[in-house]
Amino acid sequence: MIRRREFISLIGGAAAAWPAEVRAQQAAMPVVGFLSSGSATTFSTLLGAFQKGLNEVGYVEGRNVVIEYRWAEGQYDRLPVLAADLVSRHVTVIVANTAAASVAKAATATIPIVFTTGEDPVKSGLVASLNRPGGNLTGVVSLNAELGPKRIELLKEVVPTATDIGLLVNPANPISDALTRDAHAASRKLGLQLHVLNADTERELDTAFARLVRLRAAALVIGADASLSGQSVQLAVLATRHAIPTISPYRPFAAAGGLMSYGGSNVDASHLTGVYTGRILKGEKPADLPVQQSTKVEFTINLKTAKTLGLTISIPLLGRADEVIE
Repeated sequence: MIRRREFISLIGGAAAAWPAEVRAQQAAMPVVGFLSSGSATTFSTLLGAFQKGLNEVGYVEGRNVVIEYRWAEGQYDRLPVLAADLVSRHVTVIVANTAAASVAKAATATIPIVFTTGEDPVKSGLVASLNRPGGNLTGVVSLNAELGPKRIELLKEVVPTATDIGLLVNPANPISDALTRDAHAASRKLGLQLHVLNADTERELDTAFARLVRLRAAALVIGADASLSGQSVQLAVLATRHAIPTISPYRPFAAAGGLMSYGGSNVDASHLTGVYTGRILKGEKPADLPVQQSTKVEFTINLKTAKTLGLTISIPLLGRADEVIE
């Protein structure tokens, strides 16, 4: 017969031992360092797609893999410190989005890195080539940055009388200069005057739209950027408030009331990134995994917003849309 005091002692000992056992199990699990320029809130859908990709290769967060999340919350200057922290923790692999990928590469030449980016990873210096990445990086390319000129064409098609348009970019993003150059070239071909607006924070976005109104710009193109993607709802509200026809690379913008979105599927790219991460956890090397290209492109038109703005969307254009929101 166990006395009450002995019983309590046994329970106390078990309780003390259990967390240590759990910690030991977790220590034995591979650790994925998830480095992002965005936030957990704005990346919730993409996280689900990433985790689904991991699951397909046999990894479930908390069961046989640990994920250490590091969010820059749109403050790109925080990325080097966050990357260094993951490296110091000796994570098994680092997952990084466009703005974070080059920072992760600078932080380690040994820890495998899986990136997702909307720009050419060879031109940006992430990898030596798409088929043979070399080094410790591989990843997934989504069609976004290079689709900037097409977004301008679509906007001109919907607002044919436009002579002046705006381009909203995040100046902290390394690809903003390339986006601006491409947009200027595309605008000149269409006879448009392009006004570049730099913004990131909520206050800067308000200022950018106020300037757009003063310039009497007829429409706005939102540049590819993770931070601007995370502010899709606010951007849709501002575009509606100022009655400015606007196109974004990201579907959540159109879903929130913006006029149009046209860009690569970030959900598809995140899913493929999860699969590649799982394959590396199983022992494959980044240098042996060719950079994948997510070829899925989504074109969404918010017909309700078009009617509110007094715009007529042609039947052929509606027919080209993947989704029409009514």
